[in-house]
Amino acid sequence: MALPLRLAAAAAFSLSVFALAACVAIVAPAAAAESADAANPGPQQLAIGDQARKDRLAAVTLDGITDTAKGEVIDAGEFARRLADVRVLFIGEEHTNGEFHRAQLRAIEALQAAGRKVIVGLEMFPYTTTQPLEDWTAGKLTEQQFLEQAKWYETWSHHWGHYREIFDYARDHKLRMVGVNVPREVVRTVRSTGLDALDPETRKHMPPSIDTTSVEHRQLVQSYFESDDPLHSKMPPEQVEGLYLAQVTWDSAMGWNAGQALTTPADMREIVVVLIGSGHVAYGLGAERQLAPHFKGGIASLIPVTVRGEDGKPLAGVRASYADFLWGVPWTAQPTLPVLGVSLMGRIGNEPGKIIQIDQGSTADQAGLKVGDILRTLDGVKIDGSTSLQRQVGEYRWGDAAELVIERDGQPVTLKIAFRRSIGVAK
Repeated sequence: MALPLRLAAAAAFSLSVFALAACVAIVAPAAAAESADAANPGPQQLAIGDQARKDRLAAVTLDGITDTAKGEVIDAGEFARRLADVRVLFIGEEHTNGEFHRAQLRAIEALQAAGRKVIVGLEMFPYTTTQPLEDWTAGKLTEQQFLEQAKWYETWSHHWGHYREIFDYARDHKLRMVGVNVPREVVRTVRSTGLDALDPETRKHMPPSIDTTSVEHRQLVQSYFESDDPLHSKMPPEQVEGLYLAQVTWDSAMGWNAGQALTTPADMREIVVVLIGSGHVAYGLGAERQLAPHFKGGIASLIPVTVRGEDGKPLAGVRASYADFLWGVPWTAQPTLPVLGVSLMGRIGNEPGKIIQIDQGSTADQAGLKVGDILRTLDGVKIDGSTSLQRQVGEYRWGDAAELVIERDGQPVTLKIAFRRSIGVAK
C-alpha cells in the first residue's frame, strides 16, 4: 500500500478459536465516540459508506469478530458460516503488523475447515507473477528460491517474515495463490498521464469501467494524510490528483483480478481471499466498489482492528460501516519485524539511497540519521535503493546490531546501529 498512515491501526496505505458469544456488541451513538475527533476524524471514524451503518459505532472485542450489520460478536467458525454465499472476501491489513497477518491466516483456516476452496489473492504481486506462485504451492521451491524467483523485495517492500506462515499454509494445503495487483510501471503511467494512457493489454486486467467520482472515497484517501506530512501536505493539485488516480488504479485492478481468479464453470465452494491493505478495503469504497458493478457473486470485507487507540486507551469503537466484519487484535510495538525506518529518494532523483523521511522513534531515528543522508552500505552490502535495503534488513531480528555507512555532507560516516522497537510516543 502506498499511502502514508495517519493511524497505526489503519496502516495499509495499514489465534485460537473462541467460543461463540451470544451477546450483542455494544454499539454507541456516533456522537459518543471518545476516540473520534469530530473536527478531523481518523480513517476508522468517518461517517461514510453503507447508509445503514455509517451513523453508529461498532465495538471491537479482543480475539472476537464483530459482525457490524448485526452487532454480534462471533467466533471464526461462525464467521465462515456467514460467508456461505460470498465469493470474494477482502481482508485488510496493516502490512507491518504481525497480528493482522495472524488474523488473516485464521480466517483462511476457518474457511478451509468449513469446506471452502480458498484461493489466496495477493496485493504484493502483480497479475504477471504466476510461475513462482504455482511452483511454491506445488512444493517445488525452497523459501530462498521463491523469494528470488518471485522477486519479493523488488515487488514488495515489506519483511517476508510477516507473510511466511500464510505462504507456508497455502503450500501445505495446496491452495492456489494469485497476484492481483498491476506492475509498478502501470501505476507510474497513471500518476503522470492519467487512466486514459493505459495500454489495451493492461485494460484487460481492469474493470470495463473505472469509477473516479466518489466524493466519499476521496475523503477516505485524504484521511490517511497528516496535515504536517512533509511528503504530501504541500503537493500541488496535479500531484495530489495523480496520487489519487494511482489509488484508484490499485483498487480497480485488485478488485477485478480477484473476481477473475474464480474458475469457470463456477464452483460455489470457491472463495477468493484477498490480502490487501486496509485502505483498499475500508468502507467498501476501494476494491469492492470497483468490482461490484461487474460481479454477480457475494462480496464481503474483514479488517482487523487494534483494540487500543493511539492514546493507549481502549478503543471505544469504529464506524460500523468501516467493514462487514472487524477482528479485534492486541496492540503490539510496531513494526513487528525490523525495518530501518526511512523513506528513500528512489527513482525520483539521482541518488536512490538518499533519505527523504525518517519515521519518529525508528531504528534510523535512534541512530541519529538525518534527512539528506545517503545510504551506502549495511554490514558491507551495497545499498542503492529501497529494494537492496529491504532485502538486507530482512536478514535481521530485533536486538541485532549492524554497521551502516552513509554519506553526509559529502563525507563518509560509519554508524553503529541497533534494531530496536519504539514503544510509541506519548500523546
